Amino acid sequence: MEDRKLAPFVDGVWEQDIVPQLVDYIRIPNKSPAFDKDWAAAGHMQRAVDLIAGWCKAQSIEGLTVEVVRLPGRTPLIYMEVPGEGDDTVLLYGHLDKQPEMTGWFDGLGPWQPVRKGDKLYGRGGADDGYAAYASLTAIRALREAGGRHSRCVVLIEACEESGSYDLPHYIDALKARIGTPSLVVCLDSGCGNYDQLWCTTSLRGLVGGDIRVDVLTEGVHSGDASGIVPSTFRIFRQLMERLEDSATGRILPKEFHIAIPAQRQAQAKLAGKVLGQTIWQRFPWQKGTKAMAKDLQQLVLNRTWRPFVELIGQDGVPHVEKAGNVLRPFSTFKLSLRIPPRADEKACLQHLKKVMTQDPPNGAKITFSAEKASVGWDAPPLAGWLENAAAAASQACFGKPCVYMGEGGTIPFMGMLGAKFPDAQFFITGVLGPQSNAHGPNEFLHIPMGKRLTACVARILQSHFDRPRGAAKRAASGRKSAGRRAR
Repeated sequence: MEDRKLAPFVDGVWEQDIVPQLVDYIRIPNKSPAFDKDWAAAGHMQRAVDLIAGWCKAQSIEGLTVEVVRLPGRTPLIYMEVPGEGDDTVLLYGHLDKQPEMTGWFDGLGPWQPVRKGDKLYGRGGADDGYAAYASLTAIRALREAGGRHSRCVVLIEACEESGSYDLPHYIDALKARIGTPSLVVCLDSGCGNYDQLWCTTSLRGLVGGDIRVDVLTEGVHSGDASGIVPSTFRIFRQLMERLEDSATGRILPKEFHIAIPAQRQAQAKLAGKVLGQTIWQRFPWQKGTKAMAKDLQQLVLNRTWRPFVELIGQDGVPHVEKAGNVLRPFSTFKLSLRIPPRADEKACLQHLKKVMTQDPPNGAKITFSAEKASVGWDAPPLAGWLENAAAAASQACFGKPCVYMGEGGTIPFMGMLGAKFPDAQFFITGVLGPQSNAHGPNEFLHIPMGKRLTACVARILQSHFDRPRGAAKRAASGRKSAGRRAR
C-alpha cells in the first residue's frame, strides 16, 4: 500500500462528496421510532435510507452490492458486501436514525438546519451516526486506490439504534448465513476524548430505564386545602429516589447495580485521565460556578465509563410555570435513565430498579413502573497484538500521536449483541463524538478533520487485518488466490 495516497484521497472524497451528502442527510428529520411512532407513515426514514443507499450504490468499488432489507413491521436495514481476498470477513457498522430535536440551539442553528462553520458541520445526526456509511465505503475505496488489500467486508447500517436496536437482532438472525463469522468488527458510532489522536473504545455502559408514576388522588385539589393532609407526589418520588441514589454524591446505593472494575480498565482510565487532563470536565458547557462531581481525573473517567448513575430525563403531570395554579396535583410521572456498568446483567438491573421504586410505597401511594428499555453494556475481549499495533501505527500515521484506550459512557446495544454472537472476533470501536460535539443535545456537530483522519485510520486497520498472522494454511490459501488473480 502506498501510504502517501491515503490522506489526499480521503480528504478529497470528504470535501467533494461526503460533506454535501451529510448536509442533505441532516435536513431529514428521521427520528428513531422511540421518538416518532408514525415513522413509517411520515416517510423520513425512507428518505434517509434512499439518500445513503443511493450514494453507496454509486461508489466505484468493484463487486460492491447494496441492498435495503425490510423485515415485516421493522425499520429497514442497509446491507452491503464488498468482496475481498482470503476467507476472512470484516463487519462494519453504523446507523442512520436520529435523536429528537432538543431545545437550546444557538441562533442560526437547528437540528434539521445544516451549517458549516470552519471544521464543524452542525445539525442532528451528522456525527451520530450519518457519517458511518460514507466513511466505511470511503475507507475501502481509499485502501484500494492506494494499492492495499483487505478481506471481505460486510457493512450494516441500521435504523433503530437510538431506540435500543430492538430490530437489529432479527436482522442479524435473518442474515446470519450471508454475514458469516467476522474476525473483526469495526463500529463507527462511538466517541473520542479529543480530536488530536485515535481513540479506541474498550467498553460501553448499559442502560435501563422506565416511567415511574405516582398517584395520590383521582383529581387535583386546592393546595391550601389539602397540603399537610395529602402527600405530595413529588415528595413521594424524592423518597423513592433516596432508595436509589445518594443525593449528596450521586452514588447509586443498591449493590445490585455495581460490579468490580477490572484492573486493566482502571489503568487505562488513569492513562486517559493523564492524556485528557482537565478537559475531561472542562469540555462541557458549564453554568458559571458549577463544579464537577470529583477532582481526581481517573475517578471522573471511571464514573463516566464503569459506574452506574441516574438521570431524570422527562416528567408529566406538571403544568408549565405560566399555567401553574395552587393545586395539589393528583399524579406525577417521572422518566428515569440509569446507566449501568459494562458487565452488568441488564435484565436483572431492570427488575431490581422496578423493585426499588415500587416496593413498600410511602403513604401507600399507587406506584406504577413501566419499563421502557434494558440495553446490555459491553466490555471488549482482550486485544490481539496485531490490532493493538495496527491502531498505534494508524494513529501515528494519521495524527502524529499515540492511540488511547478508554471506555465510553453511552450505550451501543449492537456491541453486546455481536459480542455474544461472535465471541472470537476482535473489535475496533471508535468514532468522532468528541469535546462539545453534543450528540443528542443542542448544537450537535461533526468535526470534519476528525472524520477524515478516522476514515484513513479505518483503511489502515483493514490492511493490517489482512496482513495479520493467521496460520500457515490460511496464508497459503490467500497466496494461491492472489496468484490466480495476478495470472488472470
